[in-house]
Amino acid sequence: MDGWIFCSGQIPLDPASGAVVGAGDAAAQAERVLSNLEAVVKAAGATLADAVKVTIYLKDMGTFAAVNEVYGKRFPGDAPPARATVEAARLPKDVLVEMDLIARIGAAAPGYVEGRGPAK
Repeated sequence: MDGWIFCSGQIPLDPASGAVVGAGDAAAQAERVLSNLEAVVKAAGATLADAVKVTIYLKDMGTFAAVNEVYGKRFPGDAPPARATVEAARLPKDVLVEMDLIARIGAAAPGYVEGRGPAK
């Protein structure tokens, strides 16, 4: 299979109850959001390691360090996905964190020619 996965914005909802988790705790909300994204990409046959782009929306840019710490644990290594982080005045259900993700499934990373390295 060769294709793309476009995950729409995920907020920190518990998949079983639908309730917002981590009220007032941006790190806890980031962890839940990344777990939700991981479940979506897994259902499509991929992993978080296949992510090529993540956009993070924060209610308060002052929580960036806490969210970044969680993000770094979920995307370790020398080549995490490209990322943009923006502050939003208001997010759905008044959460602190929302993320969307794009992943590539079943092929080498964009710009990489299998067997030859980076495309020229």
